[in-house]
Amino acid sequence: MSTGLFFVYAPDYTDEGAFQRRLDVRPKHLEKAKELIAAGTIKVGGAFVDPVTVSSETKKLTGSGLIVQAASLEDAKKIIESDVYWTSGVVSISAFLSPTVCMITKWLEQWDKEKTVIVPYL
Repeated sequence: MSTGLFFVYAPDYTDEGAFQRRLDVRPKHLEKAKELIAAGTIKVGGAFVDPVTVSSETKKLTGSGLIVQAASLEDAKKIIESDVYWTSGVVSISAFLSPTVCMITKWLEQWDKEKTVIVPYL
């Protein structure tokens, strides 16, 4: 079966309790992520950090990003939607998936240095 790589950007909700929800379910999230990494499903993953807090002791996390390998976009969505960050209301419903080949090709064609944003990623 053919598989593809999908980039996932999942911004955190911004309500007052969002960060605490992230902390509460983080151990369960990391446990499942380790299984998916070992299986080769997650190629890379991590958290986005607010640039203002990157050098402070208490970093403000603003979302998650990862690259997953899946047979289809629907299969990639199922992986994300089964994650505890999704089911516990940590990451926003505006999380999106993009086939990486299409994304990179389009990105190279439309590179706009003025719109480039560099965000710390842990």
